[in-house]
Amino acid sequence: MSTPGSSRWPAASLLVAALAMSGCASMNRSECAAVDWQTIGYEDGAAGRAGERMAEHRKACAKYGVTPDLGLYQAGRRQGLREYCRPQNGYSVGADGGRYNGICPVEMEAAFVDAFESGRQLFTLRSRVWTTASHLDSAHQELDHVEHEIVEKSVVVVSSTASTEDRTQSLLSTQQLAEKAGRLKAEIAQLERDRARYQRDLEDYLASNPRTS
Repeated sequence: MSTPGSSRWPAASLLVAALAMSGCASMNRSECAAVDWQTIGYEDGAAGRAGERMAEHRKACAKYGVTPDLGLYQAGRRQGLREYCRPQNGYSVGADGGRYNGICPVEMEAAFVDAFESGRQLFTLRSRVWTTASHLDSAHQELDHVEHEIVEKSVVVVSSTASTEDRTQSLLSTQQLAEKAGRLKAEIAQLERDRARYQRDLEDYLASNPRTS
């Protein structure tokens, strides 16, 4: 029986990489016939893919009359899961905003989930800072646009060549735009306070969590 450390591992790894880029549906007859199913299982496990992944491999190769070796696949997947389910990887998955599909062995799951949740907290804290900063940038842009419109309308209000109707309408628009500018300034002030608070929360987390150092 071959293992991920056997002499066939480099060639099999190249095949796995090719399949990852092209998708299982593109596996041809020779690929399905030559693939090392233990290596495929290991790669799927190490990537944290759900057990249903095997069904995709089976479907891809069925039209060529090739049946995957389930025993080899599962043996490789068990090895891969032990790699995936390390706590440090759980933290990375959570910090990147990934999902956990409940696939870790019982003896490894508690530590993995604990690290995953800690990483997930970091992802949430960062997301709050980024989202608030994005909203703040949008509000500033909108305020700039409104203030530019106020200037344009004000020119019409005092213009000696504009009609009375145009001046009246521009005056009304200027008043409405001024109210909108006031609301935007209040929103910006609140967003700035929120961003500062969220940034402090993030910095406190980074300072207190040893995994981030």
